[in-house]
Amino acid sequence: MPPDTQTELPFLAGIDDEGEPIFESLSVTVIDEEQALVKLLRSPLFARNLASGDRVKVLNSATAEYQLEERSGNLSIRVFCKEDINPLAEFLTPALEKIDGTLDLQHERALVYSIHYSIGFPEIEDTLNDALEDYPYAVWYYGNVYDPEDGATPIGWWLDIDE
Repeated sequence: MPPDTQTELPFLAGIDDEGEPIFESLSVTVIDEEQALVKLLRSPLFARNLASGDRVKVLNSATAEYQLEERSGNLSIRVFCKEDINPLAEFLTPALEKIDGTLDLQHERALVYSIHYSIGFPEIEDTLNDALEDYPYAVWYYGNVYDPEDGATPIGWWLDIDE
C-alpha cells in the first residue's frame, strides 16, 4: 500500500479461556510501505502498550506481529463502565479536551482517550479522578504505561522522550 493509505490491521488484544488469541482491529496509516511502517490513528481499547500516533513495523499482519518503532508521546486512557457510558462521556470528554485530550473511541461500556504525556501525570490523573468521583460504577486505566506482563510496573518510556 502506498504511503498515507489508511487501513485496518489486527492487533493482539488478549487470550480467551481456551488459550486462543483475541484480536482488535486498529486503524492505521501507512508511513513507509517498503519498511512496513504504519502509524496508529487512535489508541486501542484492549491491545496494550500502544497509543494513537505510535509508529509500528508490521512483521506479520496475518499473525498480528508488530514491533514498536517509535512512541508518539501519547498516553492511552481506557475508561470502563458497568452502566450506560453516555452521561460520563458527556462530562469527562470536555474535561479532557480542556487539557488537550481527544476521544478516540466510544463504546456502550467503554471510552478511549489519547493525551500527550507532557500535560503531566498529576493533571491527567486529577482530571480523571475528579470526573469519575460521581460515577462509582466506572474505572479508568492507562493502556500503555504499565508492563503488559504484570500490569503494575511502569515501563517509563516517557523518560526516554524527555532525554
